Order: sequence, then C-alpha cells, then structure tokens
Amino acid sequence: MKGVYDKTFWGLTIGLVAVLLLNLFLADWLRGIGLQSLSRGMVALGLLVLWRTGLVSFGHALFFGFGAYTAALLQRVGINDFFVLLLAGTASAGLLAYGLGFLLRRYRAIYFALLNMAFSMILWGVIAKLEVLGSTDGIGVRPPSYLGFAFEGETNQMILFAFTAIFTYLVALATHLYLRSTLGHLTMAVRENEIRVEYLGYSVERAIHLKYIISGLVAGFGGVVMAFAVGHVDPDSMAYWPVSGDFVFITILSGSGNVAAPIIGAVVYEMIRSYAFEYFPHVWQLIMGGSLLLIIMFLPDGLWSLLERTRRKKSVG
Repeated sequence: MKGVYDKTFWGLTIGLVAVLLLNLFLADWLRGIGLQSLSRGMVALGLLVLWRTGLVSFGHALFFGFGAYTAALLQRVGINDFFVLLLAGTASAGLLAYGLGFLLRRYRAIYFALLNMAFSMILWGVIAKLEVLGSTDGIGVRPPSYLGFAFEGETNQMILFAFTAIFTYLVALATHLYLRSTLGHLTMAVRENEIRVEYLGYSVERAIHLKYIISGLVAGFGGVVMAFAVGHVDPDSMAYWPVSGDFVFITILSGSGNVAAPIIGAVVYEMIRSYAFEYFPHVWQLIMGGSLLLIIMFLPDGLWSLLERTRRKKSVG
C-alpha cells in the first residue's frame, strides 16, 4: 500500500510542477481550457468517491451551480478575494450536501441518481425565476483579487490558473488519503455487501452521507473555479441537467482507478469538445456521443485502464 501511495503522491506532484511550468508558456485560450478542465475534473473526482460506493448522481450540477452562485453573489456585496470566495463557495455546497444527505443516504441505484437530478432541477428553476439572481441572463463575475492584490488580463489568468492547479493538487491528494483510510475503504465494502458492513459495526448510511458531503464539497470547489474561468454564471451552464451529464461523461471516460483519472479525463473531454465544436460545429454532439460509445465498448474501465495495462505489461516483461 505504501508503494501505491508513493506512486500517486509523486504522480500528482510531478503533474503539478509540469502544469505550473506550462502555465508560463500557454496561450490564453489554452489556459482557459485548462481552467475548465480542472473545474470539471474536480466534480468528476467527487463523483468518483460516490462511484466506488456503487452510487451514480445525475444531479451534481446542483453543487457545482450552488458554489458558483455563492461566489458571484458574495462579489455583489463587495467580497472579491479569491481565497475567501473559494472557501465560501466550497463550504456552501458542502453544507447543502450535508442537509440533503439525510434524505439521499437512504436511497440506492436509480432512485439516488434521479433524486439528485430532481434537486438540481429545483435549483435551476429557482435561479431562472429570481431576478435577484439574474434570472436566465445570469450574473457577471469579475476577476478576483489575491490577499488584496488585483491583477488584470493575462496576468490575472496566469495567477488564477496557478492557484487553481495548486488547490486541485491538494484536494486530489486529500481525497486519495481519505480513500486509503478505514472510512475510505468502506466505499468498496458498501458497494459489495451493505449487510456485512453493518455487522462489522459501521453505519452504511453514515458512510454514504460522509462521501456525499465530500462529493458536494469538491463539486462546489469546481463551480467556483468555473465561475472565474468564464467570468459569468447562469442557470443553463451551471445548474441545468445536461451539465450533470457532462460530469457523468467525464467520470465514465476517466475511470475510477485513481484520483488523477478525473483530471486527465476532463482534459481529454475538453480537448475533444473544443476541437469538435471548432471544426465540426453542426455535428459536435455526435462526435462526443461517439467518443463515449467507443470508450464504453473498448475501455469499459476508462482511460486510466490504459495506464494500468501498460504498467502490467512492463511488470510482466
């Protein structure tokens, strides 16, 4: 187990260093894709925690949008520090997950998935109707300051990308450590046999509740990052049900073998979508659907399984 931890730790660390170095040379549009990839990758990471428990959510745009709107509304009242807004958006999504978890931890399978989607659509309906939240037009988001220092243009984008990469690294590492803990190992046990877990003295509902809160926190983090990445929040791009579908898409594309998988999968997803929309604007949805179909048919365990296969071949050779 120690070897696994070392590989994951060093893999994430090397990835962070590489991303920070690339940040100095990336074009602005690529940096924007990178920010959106990290944002969606974080939500997929939250889904991975639930996925290992055997649960799928079709409504994680609920926490994604809640975190984004929290940051946007706090900006309206004069709070503009990136660290405060990131903490507030993440915490608000976590609190929402904590409250809903008392109900949702009782459900499994399709009921759990659709209840999440139902709550997400309730949030979408509220946002779309309330003028104070910008209704269907949404709310503009200004570039944040950093401990009192404000930057503009490309400099602000570079700093935002650097801090997002660092916090993404910390969140991924913390999630990995959690999954390796006793409570984290319950993910697989709950999926395989809930009754045996109860006989061991653990509460399945409490275990699922905790994982749901973690999932909501990480999704809220992603929502705040996305708000700053695009400079705008609106109900259709933050809380509508197809947004939740994107997150499930990335989770399937990535696989659940490692906490780094959702980040890699999100980058691949963003690149496919960006280039498909650029060169084939009339059929880009067909390309995305075809990509998912190919992944399910030939890589049912996701892109991460390619790395696992390569590693096994090297060890055998």
